[in-house]
Amino acid sequence: MKKLLLLGDEAIGQGVLDAGLSGAYGYPGTPSTEIIEYIQRNPDAKERDVHRTWSANEKTAMETALGMSYAGKRTIITMKHVGLNVAADAYMNSALTGANGGIIVAVADDPSMHSSQNEQDSRYFSKFALLPAFEPSDQQEAYDMCFNAYEISEKYHLPVMMRLTTRLAHSRAGIIRKDILKENEMHLPENKDQFMLLPAFARKKYQHLLSIQDELTKESENSPFNIYQDGEDKSLGIIVCGLAYNYLMENYKDLESDYPILKISQYPLPRKQIEKITSECDKIMVLEEGMPLVEEMLKGYLGNGIKVIGRLDGTLPRAGELNPQIVRKALGLPELPSEEIPEVVTGRPPALCMGCPHIDTYKVLNAVTKQYGNGHVFSDIGCYTLGYLPPYNAISTCVDMGASITMAIGAADAGFFPSIATIGDSTFGHSGITGLLDAVECKANIVVVIMDNDTTAMTGMQDSQVTGRIEQICMGVGVEKEHIRVINPLSKNHDENVKIFQEEIDHNGVSVIIPRRPCIHVYGKKKK
Repeated sequence: MKKLLLLGDEAIGQGVLDAGLSGAYGYPGTPSTEIIEYIQRNPDAKERDVHRTWSANEKTAMETALGMSYAGKRTIITMKHVGLNVAADAYMNSALTGANGGIIVAVADDPSMHSSQNEQDSRYFSKFALLPAFEPSDQQEAYDMCFNAYEISEKYHLPVMMRLTTRLAHSRAGIIRKDILKENEMHLPENKDQFMLLPAFARKKYQHLLSIQDELTKESENSPFNIYQDGEDKSLGIIVCGLAYNYLMENYKDLESDYPILKISQYPLPRKQIEKITSECDKIMVLEEGMPLVEEMLKGYLGNGIKVIGRLDGTLPRAGELNPQIVRKALGLPELPSEEIPEVVTGRPPALCMGCPHIDTYKVLNAVTKQYGNGHVFSDIGCYTLGYLPPYNAISTCVDMGASITMAIGAADAGFFPSIATIGDSTFGHSGITGLLDAVECKANIVVVIMDNDTTAMTGMQDSQVTGRIEQICMGVGVEKEHIRVINPLSKNHDENVKIFQEEIDHNGVSVIIPRRPCIHVYGKKKK
C-alpha cells in the first residue's frame, strides 16, 4: 500500500478514514487539532462526503458522535486533555450506552503544558469509565490502532479512547497504509433500549460493563501492541507505556537491553504480562508519559512486596515530559554530552501579533479601568490571554473555557465593581453562552467583552461557530438590545471606545461590548 509521511495526528486521521470513517467531530485544541484538519482537506473524505466540521465544544462533539454511532456508522471525536473535562458527562455515560457503530475518542495530552493550562493524564478517564484505551508509541501504531480500536468498539459495543501526547501528535514519520474498508451500512441498535439510560436500564448496563472487564483484559493480553521482551538481567524489569518506549529505545540504539521490557500500548493493563515481569524481576521501573497511573496500579495490586520505582519515588521527575536523557539517568547510564546553546539563542515569550485587534481593546480597557485600580478584568482561553503580559498587563485571570463570564458574575455578587469579562468569539460559542444566560437571569452587574476577530485564531484559524450572529445570541439569552454595543478597535477610535466602555460600566446590569475587527491574518488572506 501507499507510504505516507505523517504527523501523529495525521496518522490517526488517515487511519480512521481507511478504517471506514463516516463522521469526525471535535473542537480545535492543541495538540489535537490536526486530526480533523487532515480529514477536512483529505480528497477521499471529500469524495465520500465524510462529515468533518467543527463542533461548538467537546461535549456537543461527543454527543453528536453518539448519534452517528446510534445509526451504525463509525465516528471519531477529537479534543485535547482539558477538552475531555468538557466532554466528561457524555463520555462517562457512553460507557453505559455503549456504541453501535464504532467510536474512537481521540484525546491529545500535553505533558509540560506547552499550550495548556494544566498537566492531565486522560488514561485516568478511561480507567474511571472502565473503557478500553490505546496509546500509540509511534505514527505507524497510531494508524494501525484505528483499525483495532474500531474492531474492539464494535465487538464489545463500547467507545474506545485513543490517547496520544504532544511529541507524537506533532512529530512526523512514515506509515504504510492498510487496505481501505468500506463505511458501515446504516443500522439501528438491535436492543432498542441500548441508548436509554433510565435508572432501571442503567443499573443493568453497569453490571454488564463490569462483567466484561476480564474479556477486555484478555484483549490487552493478546494485543499485538503489548510486547514482552525478555532480558538476562532480572535485577530490574522495565514497564514502558506508549511514546515513552521511544525514549527508552533511544538509549539502546546499538545494543539490546539486558533488562526485561514490557511495552504497554493497549489498556486495561495486560495482567498476565505484568505478573510475569514482576514475578521474575527484583525491581520494576515504570516509564510513562504523563501521570503515574500504571505505577500507582502496580503498587495497589501486586501484593508481593516488589519495589516499584518511577515518578512517585523521584527516580523520574513527577511533572513534565520524559526524554531520552531523563530515562538514561534513571537507568544509571552515563549522561550523553549535551550541545551548548549559543548565547545568541534566547527564549522568546509569545506575544500578540502586530496589528492584532486585541491590542487596541486592551488599551481601551486599561484606560477605562485605571481609576478603579488593578484586578477588574476576568479573562479566558485564547490569543487574548497574552494581554496578561507586558506591555498590556490588562487581565487578571485565566482558568478554563468560559470561566471569564461566570467568575465576573461571582465577583459582582461579592460586591466587586466594576466586574468585567473578556472572552473571544469562538470561546463564547464554546462555553460562554450559558454563563451569559446566568448573568441575565441573576441580573449581574457585569460588562462582557466579546472580542470578535472572525476566527479561532489561537489553534490555527478555524471557523467560529458564532460568526455573524453574536448580537442575536446575546439578545436571545435576554441581554437588552441597547446594552449590546459593537465597536471597532482601532487607535483612531480610542477616545470614543473609552466613552462607550464607561457608559456600560455605569449601567447597573448586564452589558455586552463587541470589539469587532478581523484577526490580522484573516484580514490578510481576505485582502489577498
